[in-house]
Amino acid sequence: MDLRSLQYYVTVFEQHSFSAAAKHCFVAQPSISAAVAQLEQTLDCLLFVRHARGVTPTDAGKKLYPLAKQLLGQADAIKTLFKDSDSKKPFYLGVTRGLGVERMSALLKDFTASNNSMELTLVGHTENNDARIIIKEELSENEHYVSFWQEDYLLALPYNHVLSLQERITLADFDQLAFIQRTPCNAWYSLQEALTLEGISVDLRAKIKTIDYALGLVSAGLGCALVPAHPEILSNSDIVFRPIQGLMLKREIVLAYQHPSKEITKLKQLVVKHSQ
Repeated sequence: MDLRSLQYYVTVFEQHSFSAAAKHCFVAQPSISAAVAQLEQTLDCLLFVRHARGVTPTDAGKKLYPLAKQLLGQADAIKTLFKDSDSKKPFYLGVTRGLGVERMSALLKDFTASNNSMELTLVGHTENNDARIIIKEELSENEHYVSFWQEDYLLALPYNHVLSLQERITLADFDQLAFIQRTPCNAWYSLQEALTLEGISVDLRAKIKTIDYALGLVSAGLGCALVPAHPEILSNSDIVFRPIQGLMLKREIVLAYQHPSKEITKLKQLVVKHSQ
């Protein structure tokens, strides 16, 4: 039984689609279809029912999944056991703050799994590095980049705040609004400039540097904060998020690098995958 066929089957199972599995594995769809067909022939059973929107696993397909995951995990463990750790090539990835733990973890998991001879070390985005995942405004002149996440900024409000009843927040609503300032943040600088032009001042309650602290203070009812609208942030059920009328506040997350390498090429491929 071929381990690659098992891996393709697991990917189809998890992606619910042959085409999605092909994109995930960076191979042509016929390769995925052929591998699953070979596996079905070997096991003498049908693993998936094909339909217009993808596939549904059969009872046999559901039974095979945990066994396949276990076998693939054991195969990876064997490779790791006999791998010469001294021969690993270090790769230093600079990461700016506030990009989202879950989605960054998923990206980094795929990146480390793609190269067993690489030792990944995360460093601050201003430290010496082989590549950086940063906000576009942090780019240096001599860096190439690939864009992959683009997000609007929203105003985060305590769930019981009076402004949570509105669909949108106007600049006038910021007048003496209890506010938590997070810096550095280019969106805040743009908002501050717009407020100054209108002669509006917020009631500054706290100055902090991280998104997590900003959300914690909003949740505690201390004030409102400007935050990027990525899924992990929007999952906070005790906070209400509203757009600001008349302002286009966005951020663009990029992979930045100076010198091409095979590790950079793989990371660029994964960036494209995780941006979809």
